[in-house]
Amino acid sequence: GFDHRFGKQGSSNLFFFFFSLRSLSGRIVGGVWWFFTLIIISSYTANLAAFLTVERMVSPIESAEDLAKQTEIAYGTLDSGSTKEFFRRSKIALFDKMWTYMRSAEPSVFVKTTAEGVLRVRKSKGKYAYLLESTMNEYIEQRKPCDTMKVGGNLDSKGYGIATPKGSSLRNAVNLAVLKLNEQGLLDKLKNKWWYDKGECGSGGGDSKVSPSQQSHG
Repeated sequence: GFDHRFGKQGSSNLFFFFFSLRSLSGRIVGGVWWFFTLIIISSYTANLAAFLTVERMVSPIESAEDLAKQTEIAYGTLDSGSTKEFFRRSKIALFDKMWTYMRSAEPSVFVKTTAEGVLRVRKSKGKYAYLLESTMNEYIEQRKPCDTMKVGGNLDSKGYGIATPKGSSLRNAVNLAVLKLNEQGLLDKLKNKWWYDKGECGSGGGDSKVSPSQQSHG
């Protein structure tokens, strides 16, 4: 699953893709309740259990491999920053293939801001996937209009840190404080509070699970 710790040094997920979801046009009747039961116990649980009026993707994507081998859904990143650099520098065949596609795609699949990327997802009717850092991804996923979700496993893992000036006397104190907060579980509690407890989409809980509509890179 996805597990990005706010302010924590160590393993973290970075990049996800989002897909826009559409609501069902007809009413849900008792005869199809079994269908939703299957959805609830599937990998969609974390993202879809709270709102069962979500339609399945026309072309479900469950991994980076699925995304790379298809042509219906375009995908891209912020036009600058670590996500784009990850793909540009990667020597892994899969990610190199994805980079080759992204840099040559017309119209461009890169966006100037994350807000633009999420808006493009929402307007694309399932035809565009946006790759970004997991912390922002998970936050947006928990905010109205609750029409995006993440898919697949992590592509990579990295860590976040707090920067101080070179030689600063604050460095050791900050390091110790962050380690203490982490060991006490306070960082997890803070993330759960501000990401999920105060979320607007009802999925709750900080235990992000894999679900077929966004993806992460660490």
